[in-house]
Amino acid sequence: MHSPHDPYVRVRGAREHNLRDVHVDIPRDTLTVFTGVSGSGKSSLAFGTIYAEAQRRYFESVAPYARRLIHQVGAPAVGEITGLPPAVSLEQRRSAPGERSSVGTVTTLSNSLRMLFSRAGRYPAGAERLDSDAFSPNTAAGACPECHGLGRIHRTDEALLVPDPSLSIREGAIAAWPGAWQGKNLRDVLDALGHDVDRPWRELDPKDREWILFTDEQPVVTVHPVRDAGRIQRPYQGTYMSARRYVMHTFADSRSRTLRAKAERFLRGEPCPVCGGSRLRPEAMAVTFAGRSIAELAGLPLSALAEVLAGAVSGGSPDDRGAADDPGAAGGSAAGGARTAQVLTGDLLARIATVTELGLGYLSLDRTAPTLSAGELQRLRLATQLRSGLFGVVYVLDEPSAGLHPADTESLLSVLGRLKEAGNSVFVVEHEMDVVRRADWLVDVGPLAGEHGGRVLHSGPPAGLAKVTESATRRFLFAEDPQPPREPRTPTGWLRLAGVERHNVRGVDAAFPLGVFTAVTGVSGSGKSTLVGQVLAGVLADRRTDGDGAAGDRFCASATGLDAVDRLVQVDQKPIGRTPRSNLATYTGLFDVVRKLFAQTDTARERGYTAGRFSFNVAGGRCETCQGEGFVSVELLFLPSTYAPCPDCRGARYNPPTLEVALRGLTVAQVLDLTVESAADFFAGTPAAARALRTLLEVGLGYLRLGQPATELSGGEAQRIKLAAELQRSRRGHTVYLLDEPTTGLHPADVEVLMRQLHGLVDAGNTVVVVEHDMAVVAGADHVLDLGPGGGAEGGRIVAAGSAAEVAAAAGSRTAPYLAKALRRG
Repeated sequence: MHSPHDPYVRVRGAREHNLRDVHVDIPRDTLTVFTGVSGSGKSSLAFGTIYAEAQRRYFESVAPYARRLIHQVGAPAVGEITGLPPAVSLEQRRSAPGERSSVGTVTTLSNSLRMLFSRAGRYPAGAERLDSDAFSPNTAAGACPECHGLGRIHRTDEALLVPDPSLSIREGAIAAWPGAWQGKNLRDVLDALGHDVDRPWRELDPKDREWILFTDEQPVVTVHPVRDAGRIQRPYQGTYMSARRYVMHTFADSRSRTLRAKAERFLRGEPCPVCGGSRLRPEAMAVTFAGRSIAELAGLPLSALAEVLAGAVSGGSPDDRGAADDPGAAGGSAAGGARTAQVLTGDLLARIATVTELGLGYLSLDRTAPTLSAGELQRLRLATQLRSGLFGVVYVLDEPSAGLHPADTESLLSVLGRLKEAGNSVFVVEHEMDVVRRADWLVDVGPLAGEHGGRVLHSGPPAGLAKVTESATRRFLFAEDPQPPREPRTPTGWLRLAGVERHNVRGVDAAFPLGVFTAVTGVSGSGKSTLVGQVLAGVLADRRTDGDGAAGDRFCASATGLDAVDRLVQVDQKPIGRTPRSNLATYTGLFDVVRKLFAQTDTARERGYTAGRFSFNVAGGRCETCQGEGFVSVELLFLPSTYAPCPDCRGARYNPPTLEVALRGLTVAQVLDLTVESAADFFAGTPAAARALRTLLEVGLGYLRLGQPATELSGGEAQRIKLAAELQRSRRGHTVYLLDEPTTGLHPADVEVLMRQLHGLVDAGNTVVVVEHDMAVVAGADHVLDLGPGGGAEGGRIVAAGSAAEVAAAAGSRTAPYLAKALRRG
């Protein structure tokens, strides 16, 4: 029995996921880092056990309703945890935030700015003071009535909907229409309405073309399908929907990201003509502070916003200040207005300072959350927590250095240190060795992934890991056995972009060598993802068949060298799915092979089960309670909804009769529960399955389960699954692979595995371009582009370009000293 003032969090008998009855003691009031290769069990210990138990205790303390949910959500598999304070989790959330979520809403800074305008803004003569809600585009009181607070409207025209007017409707002139039966149905309905579907589009009467594309009418007509050989097709009532109506409906309402993306190709976004993109009503836009509207201030980088606010309260001309100087401006006395402005501005400045300290001063309050990386989102929440004033809690963080340039890691460590000094315990799951070296306590889990991991190899000060020979972390923490330097390859050609104009990248000329491995680096917000993920990707995707200089791109004046590229593969970190229904096996196509194998078993043949019986996405073989997801959504009311195992199938996804069919002793649910490594042995004799599993192993994902839900995968894992799916395909011609921080979430040992695959693509005659902060990866590149020198408005320029050694010696580069250090280690 331990004292209630025990200075340790003591875990006994942890068995969550692959943990092997783990016993570990972790001191409180420390910065403790959990390390280990991907899939070793470190997150299962930090999040799945320690944080989950703290959450369970919270549920138990609040209300009978919440206690009922404990059974649904499930308690962690652990014998006992003592000395555990309340916990706050800052994970890299897998779900994508909504379009209306922004930097301002995530940090709640927008609330304070709205209050400042409401209480201390300069109002037009005679105007009544507005509540703070009137300054929010997300409320009925504040949103522009034309664009509903989105700031943009989407329109289409004939040129977008019908790109090739020489085609007839039957030949697919209306490119915006859906494919398959739905598109055929719309064509047949038009035919039944008397329109000529076999004449070239350009020869149709203009009035008919206008009606076909843009009418809001939805006439219903009897369709008599043409009979196919051997098939009887009866007449049916078909409803017509114009091309514009279909596109707008799909873009606004479809839950399919693919369908929405296709619809967006036929739309032209433009600023709202009523609010000019401000998203607000005119009454709110008429109020100013420091001579600017709230939309203007929200559009400034946070570092610039801080300067404007500081100048407004430190003294300026009356015209530059708010209601502090105007007792008649709907705001009471001058003294009261000044005090209000000072208090609200002081609070804003203090909170902005924390965000900029974490290297995010280049972000603006109106920057939408979907455009932020997982690392940026987590650091914004970290900045908010730092201002919360909590003490005596355990903060559990998931790789806070993800997406951080080494120059920004120092600021992160400073912030984590302040959380600790405020009387909290900071538990961090981390792969960045510079963070590990600064830890007070190190918990190393391993030695390998999945069933070969799950043991605590070391729990103590970081220096003690030097004695643990089986640790995969030791070699990198103490810089043992460095990789020999790689001889740079010679480019086979160049892709040259001139006059790049996109976000903060302005008037830049950039050159990317072909046939080599290129790393693009720079501090957060310097323009790396813009240059590679948007401009270079956009130019390659939009290239025309008539060769150089005809890229037709929106982002740069000209592009040359495109004719040397046959194919573009862009591998990003977006989730492979938004619900537990999406998983590794379905995304890679492996599950199609598995279902066919089950349908070929004797039991399945006797019962007449086809491959469809073993799909959890259709009725028949699946569990209908959870509709094949294996999980049910649990609404917690006062907390975000979560997923809990289905009470009927217990997560198996299938109904009992389906689970009576076995393939070499395993049910389909048990096959989905296999790790990639185990499945590779199980399906060794099935070439179609073995090929997919081999590529997953090659990118370091052997520890994942085949049926692991997409909601449990990190951005780095999702990216590597996409890369593995691409590696399965037969390669034709010169391919350019673009990857955005592919090492995110990877232990250095796993980075080596991934780099072997990427360098193998180059050795096969392709081009690889990565946006990367890992200096070990950059040091091994053939060519390096360094952007900066800072973030936001202070970035967007190419500071240095050349070999890794040349960039390491460049003056004015914030990357140079860290790259030089990595080269010395090598």
